[in-house]
Amino acid sequence: MTTPPNTSWVALVGNPNSGKTAIFNVLTGLNQKVSNYPGVTVEKKIGKARFADGEQFDLLDLPGTYSLTPESMDERIVTEQVLNWIHGNNPPSVIVSVVDATNLSRNFYLTTQLADLGIPVVVALNMMDLVIDKLEIDLEKLADDLGVAAIVPMSATEKWGQKKLLTVIQKSRGIKNHENPFPIFLNDDISTALNPLQDMFEREFGYNERVSTAQALRLITRHSTLEIYNEMSSNGVPTDSAFMESLENKRQDAVDILEDLGIKHRIMEATLRYEWLDSVLTAAKINIDPQIAETNYSEKLDGLLTHKFAGPAIFVLMLYFIFQSIFTWAIIPMDWINSGVAWFGNQVLNLMSAGMLRDLLVEGVIAGVGAILIFLPQILILMFFMTLLEDTGYMARVAFMMDRFMTMIGLHGRSVLPLMSGYACAIPGIMSTRTIDSWKERLITILILPLMSCSARLPVYALMIGAFIPAANVFGFINLQGLTLVMMYFLGTSTAFLLAKVFSIFIKVEGKSSFVMELPPYRTPLWRSVFSQVLNRGKLFVVNAGKIIMAISIVLWFLASFPKVDDPSGNENSIRNSYAGKIGRTIEPVIQPLGFDWKLGIGLITSFAAREVLVSTMATIYNVESDGEDVIQLKDAMKSDMNPKTGMPIYTPLVALSLMVFFVFAAQCMATFAIVRNETNSWKWPLFMIVYMNLLAYGASFIVYQGGLMLGFG
Repeated sequence: MTTPPNTSWVALVGNPNSGKTAIFNVLTGLNQKVSNYPGVTVEKKIGKARFADGEQFDLLDLPGTYSLTPESMDERIVTEQVLNWIHGNNPPSVIVSVVDATNLSRNFYLTTQLADLGIPVVVALNMMDLVIDKLEIDLEKLADDLGVAAIVPMSATEKWGQKKLLTVIQKSRGIKNHENPFPIFLNDDISTALNPLQDMFEREFGYNERVSTAQALRLITRHSTLEIYNEMSSNGVPTDSAFMESLENKRQDAVDILEDLGIKHRIMEATLRYEWLDSVLTAAKINIDPQIAETNYSEKLDGLLTHKFAGPAIFVLMLYFIFQSIFTWAIIPMDWINSGVAWFGNQVLNLMSAGMLRDLLVEGVIAGVGAILIFLPQILILMFFMTLLEDTGYMARVAFMMDRFMTMIGLHGRSVLPLMSGYACAIPGIMSTRTIDSWKERLITILILPLMSCSARLPVYALMIGAFIPAANVFGFINLQGLTLVMMYFLGTSTAFLLAKVFSIFIKVEGKSSFVMELPPYRTPLWRSVFSQVLNRGKLFVVNAGKIIMAISIVLWFLASFPKVDDPSGNENSIRNSYAGKIGRTIEPVIQPLGFDWKLGIGLITSFAAREVLVSTMATIYNVESDGEDVIQLKDAMKSDMNPKTGMPIYTPLVALSLMVFFVFAAQCMATFAIVRNETNSWKWPLFMIVYMNLLAYGASFIVYQGGLMLGFG
C-alpha cells in the first residue's frame, strides 16, 4: 500500500470509443487500430512517449471500460490492474482519464472512480473539435471539484492539445497522494451497511478512508469484485480462504441491510455517483448549445438505418454490394498481378541455367507465392469496406439492430462485432469476444466464429468461381460469379447462427447476460487512417501467409519432385509416384465421394496450416507436373486437366461447388485454434471445434457432390 508511484510510466484509462487509442497513437507515434465502435482495445498495449525535454516514459493503453465494476472480460482486465495499483504493485505516476467531450456525464463517472485511488489523475478532454463552439466549461472549477490534477481540452484526430497534455502529465507526477475524504454524501443507513467492509479493508490492507469506502461500494455493487479479490493471492495479497469467507459474509450482510431498506444494491453506486456528478457539472457552469439537445444528424440517420424492417434490409443489401464488388472491381488488378507473376517466373527461367535450383524457384516459390498474391486485390477491397463500416460508426448500429435476433439464437448483441470481424480474420474476432459479459454467450460466439468466411478462404472461392462459374448475369443484372460468392458467405453465416441455437441448448454454463452499448455518432472516416489500416492488413496477409506458403511450397516441391523415376509414360505418372503423389493417392478413396482427386487431397492436407495454402499447393503441383518452359497459370491448368482414363474433365462446376462448401465449414487454421485455447484456457473447446467443423465440412460437401450427380450434374 505504501509503494510510491512509478515515475517511468503513465496509464491511459477511458470509456470505449472515447478516443483513448487515438491519443495513445498521437503520443507514442504507434499505429494501433482505431475505429468508431466500442471494444477495439481488448488487451493492454504499451508504447514509448516523450516529454518536451526529451525524457522518455512508458504509456499503457488499457481496454475501454465504463466503470471499475467489471461486467465483461475487458473491464475485468482494467479492474484487476487498478486493484493491483491500490495494493502498491507498480502503480503509475499519473492516470490519464480520457473523456469524450460530447458525453461528459457518462465519461466522468469513470473519472470519479479513478480519483478515489490516490494516484494523480489528469483528464484528457478529447473530441473538443466536435463541440468547441457549443460547449463552455469552467475547467479549473470542474477539476477542483472532481479532485483531479487538471483537465486538458484536446483533439486526437486533429492533433492539437497533446503538447499541453504532456506538460500537465509531467508536472502532475510530483503531486503527493492526498487522503481527501470520500466526496459523495452517504446517509446513515448506507454508512451503517458499509462500515464492516470498510473496517475490514482498512485493517487487512491498510486502505485509507476514501479507498475503503470506494471499494466497499464496488464490492456491494458487483459480486465479480469479490472474485477478483479471491484471485489476488497470486500477487502476494493476503486473501486466504478464511479472509474471503469473512469478506463474502460481510458483503452479503450489507446487501441484506440495503435491500431491507429498499435500496437496490446493484445500482447504488451508480445512483450516488451520478447524483453527485450532476451537481458538480452544474457548479462548473457548463453551458451547452441548445442545438446539441435537438435531434442531430446521427439520430435522424438512425431512424432509417436501425429501423425494425428497413435496417436489416439495408444491412443485407450492403453486404451483398460488398461481396459483389470484391469480384467486379478486382478483375483488372488481379490480371496485372497474374501477368506480372508469369513474367517474373519466365524471366527467372530465361536467366538461370536449367537445374534443381531453377526448378525450385520457379515451380515451388514463384508459382506457390504468386498464386496467392493474385488474390490480394480482393482481400484489400474486403478490408476497405470492413474498415469503413467500423470507422463510420455503422458497426455499432448493426450490433444494436441485431440484438433481439441474437438473443433468440442464444447469442448477445455484442456478438455481432466479433462475428463481423470474422469476415476479415477469425483471430481478432475471437479476441474481441472479451467485451461479452456472459461466459456462455462468449463461448458460443467463439465456437461459431470460424464459420464466418475469413479473407483466407477468399483465394479458394475466387479460384474456383473464376475458373468454373461462368461470368453470366442472372435476371439480367445480377452477376453469377458475385452471387456464388455471396452464397458462400451466406452459407457460413446462416449455419453459424443455426449452430449457436443448438449450442445454447446443450452448453450448460452459468452466466448472466446484459447488453448495454453506446451508439457513437456517425463520423466521416479519416481517410489516412482507413488506407493505413487497409495497407497494414494487406501487409500482414502477404507477410504472414507468405512465410507459411513459401515454407510449404519448398517442402511440397521436394515431395512432388522426388523420388526421380524413369517412367516412359510421361511426367504425369512421375508425379503420381512422387512422395506427394503417394500421400494424395493414399487419402484419395476417403475424399473421392466429395469429387476430389489426389491433387486436391494434397491441397487439403497443406491447407490445415492456412486455408489459402491450397491455392499455392495446386500451383506448385501443376508447375512441377508441366513439361513446358513457361510458368503454368493455375486456373487454366485446372480447367484443362483431363482424366486419362475417361477423357473427361477432372474439375467441373460441381467439384468446384463441393470444394467451396467444404472450405466454408472445414477447420483448417491452426493459429485460430491456438487462440481459442488461450481464450478458453482449455484444449477441450478447440478440439471440439476441429471435430465438429470437419465433420460438418465432409457431410455438407458429400451432400452437394452426390446430390449433384443424382440430379444429372457432372
